[in-house]
Amino acid sequence: MVDNTTQGMITCKAAAVAWNAFEPPKLEEIRVEPPKSTEVRIKMLYASICHTDFIFWTGKIYNLFPRIFGHEGAGMIESVGEKVRGLKVGDTVMTLYVGECGECSNCRLGKSNFCSMYPMQLTGLMYDGSSRMSVMGQKIYHAFSCSTWSEYTVVESNLVVKVDPRISLPHASLLSCGFTTGYGAAWKELKVEKGSTVAVIGLGAVGLGAAKASQILGASKIFGIDINEMKRDKARALGVTDFINPKHFDKPVSELIHEATGGLGVDYCIECTGTPALLNEAIASTRVGGGEVVLVSAGVQKMAELNYVNLLVGRTVKGTIFGGIRIHSDLPQIVEKCINKEIDLDELITHEVSLADINKGFMEYMKQPDCVKVMIKL
Repeated sequence: MVDNTTQGMITCKAAAVAWNAFEPPKLEEIRVEPPKSTEVRIKMLYASICHTDFIFWTGKIYNLFPRIFGHEGAGMIESVGEKVRGLKVGDTVMTLYVGECGECSNCRLGKSNFCSMYPMQLTGLMYDGSSRMSVMGQKIYHAFSCSTWSEYTVVESNLVVKVDPRISLPHASLLSCGFTTGYGAAWKELKVEKGSTVAVIGLGAVGLGAAKASQILGASKIFGIDINEMKRDKARALGVTDFINPKHFDKPVSELIHEATGGLGVDYCIECTGTPALLNEAIASTRVGGGEVVLVSAGVQKMAELNYVNLLVGRTVKGTIFGGIRIHSDLPQIVEKCINKEIDLDELITHEVSLADINKGFMEYMKQPDCVKVMIKL
């Protein structure tokens, strides 16, 4: 329930506020300001939990509190700023955290999804340097510029995309970060070719997205590497041809992959764990003279010692945000594949909770070995 004031402020009865690092989020009553000229205020209907939310929660990267997490989500526009174009009250939309203005140098070149006009916000604030949410008179920091674990949130209009009515809102939530990031890593960043070989290290939603894209693009072998044996069947359902559990072997991951490829190594490797110790393993798992690696997930450890010899023999490494996907130009193509059943996102949803039970999803379900994605119904 909400109480609209004469100033357009909303008293939001349910929002998961994290007051400090490592403290469970508390359900609080907050105030949500009306959208400014190019923003929209959204009534959230579904959200999901991403590993990046855990990273923010630790405070080890961007120690900003109090904060409302959540950057995956879908909902309905409740109000719009006066300069918003192409969106209206009542539209169902998904929240994103990278923009695409179509006019800046990066957007015009088409080589990157890093829009200069609408860059990814890591300050926990909106583009004007302020927040749209407060609790007991205290400013609340956003997650990126979304904060989807709340009944209402305010987002820059360029960072939202209309939901095709043929796709469910839970599925739209899943596409707003994790799965799409992995999918784009294989599709947009590596441009996986038909008949090529791919290794995916870490089979959460991101890694499964990478595996599925590799399958659709025609990879002949897709090696899925994960220490969780319960992900074997899920991985096969989403494209993995060869599941490798490193715990079953007394050898490094790169050696296991070289053995499985007759000593050649794979053409492409997608590292989805954000674990620095696996950086060199990912590089070494690819073939000499042309292996390519993309680093996808972030971790709380910032440093890794790089073995330059692995690169001097013709391998390359790059990083990515949101898999290089442009939210207006590329994302609709992934949505279409979900609609025509080339991609089955139901495979990702393993648990569902209400916002009132956010800590059950955040603190408990995410530790369970069978967990891939927790969906939050608001």
